[in-house]
Amino acid sequence: DKAIRHAEFLAQDDGVIHLLHVLPGSASLSLHRFAADVRRFEEHLQHEAEERLQTMVSHFTIDPSRIKQHVRFGSVRDEVNELAEELGADVVVIGSRNPSISTHLLGSNASSVIRHANLPVLVVR
Repeated sequence: DKAIRHAEFLAQDDGVIHLLHVLPGSASLSLHRFAADVRRFEEHLQHEAEERLQTMVSHFTIDPSRIKQHVRFGSVRDEVNELAEELGADVVVIGSRNPSISTHLLGSNASSVIRHANLPVLVVR
C-alpha cells in the first residue's frame, strides 16, 4: 500500500508510526435497554479493528516496536485530529480512494481531515 511506504519514508530511522482505526460512534444507538448489547457489539468491532491493524503492521518493513496501534469510536475527522494533537504528531498520512460522485458531493474522510487539521496532512492515492 502506498500510504504505508510514505509513512515509512517519513518515519525514517527513528520516527514512530501510529496507526488509527476509527469506528462509528454508538451515541445514537445507546438506548438504555440495549446498552449491554451495544457494548458487546462495540467490543466485537474493536477486536476486529485491532486484528486489522495487526495485519497492517505486518506490511511494514520497519521494526514493529516503532508502530503503535489505536482504535477509537467517533468521526474520522475528529478522532484523527484529536490523536494527532495528543501525540504531538508531525504529520498525518491518510490513504484515499479514487473519488466518486458521492465523495465529491459529500466530502471524503481525507478531505474532512484536511479541512480541520492543525498540522500537515499527506493524502496518498
